[in-house]
Amino acid sequence: MKKVSFSNAVLKNIAYLTMFIDHFFAVVFTEFIWQYSASGAETDRLLSIRSAGRAIGRISFILFAFLAVESFIHTRSRRNYLLRLGLFAFVSEIPFDLAFSKKWIDRNSQNIFFTLFLGVLVLVVWEWAAKNLHMLARSRARRDAVWYLCDGIFRGVQIGSVLLGCAAAYWLSTDYKYMGVLLIFVLYLMRRRPFVLKMILAGCVMLFGMWSINYLKYADIYSVSYLFRFSMRELYGLFAFLPIALYDGTKGRQLPKAVCYGFYPAHLLVLYGIARTVSGM
Repeated sequence: MKKVSFSNAVLKNIAYLTMFIDHFFAVVFTEFIWQYSASGAETDRLLSIRSAGRAIGRISFILFAFLAVESFIHTRSRRNYLLRLGLFAFVSEIPFDLAFSKKWIDRNSQNIFFTLFLGVLVLVVWEWAAKNLHMLARSRARRDAVWYLCDGIFRGVQIGSVLLGCAAAYWLSTDYKYMGVLLIFVLYLMRRRPFVLKMILAGCVMLFGMWSINYLKYADIYSVSYLFRFSMRELYGLFAFLPIALYDGTKGRQLPKAVCYGFYPAHLLVLYGIARTVSGM
């Protein structure tokens, strides 16, 4: 019996599908609930359906974070990879703002490509410093004050890259904020570690990352315990590790890069158009 395995392309397709489900319920179904509620109808059941749909969507970012690490490791040009992420971050911003804020420009939230860009940028700087540390460790130079100074500088660059990446994500209000950057970083560090350990650490990052983000934003409105319970919905994303466990490391039959990257802004525009139609009913 042939063993079931998933290629990189299959993981991408699962990520796209779960993302579409998430965004459908966040944009279109939410608009439908608003219209239904305006008529005075009961919406509790609809809200439960919406929560279930959005729970499925938690899977998508775990997969995108994992795939970002894979692309970082295997890409022929990390510079070009960063440029593509940065380009589509700006291309996707207006569709993202229209879909989620109903504004052309919303400075209070930025799309997921900004999070992916910052996460990969952290990895680029981290590996640059790691290579210099490796060269320093193998050098025959006497371990004097200068050697220890250089060692400290490169280690400081590593730590600083993570802290600055997280701070930038929070300041820019990117999707998932610093939790997203930390998740990419943890998946990178744990890529050769036991699968269970990788999943546990990812779950901790998602839960406590979103809890802290929600606390910083809503501490004066909701209790700490409520925010913790609310943040636990991120743990639905751990189901992403089911297809990841079947990942065989192969590339698979990939769609053109323009299609892969362009799906994000395109589907947001489509969902925004559908939501506008629903609101006009």
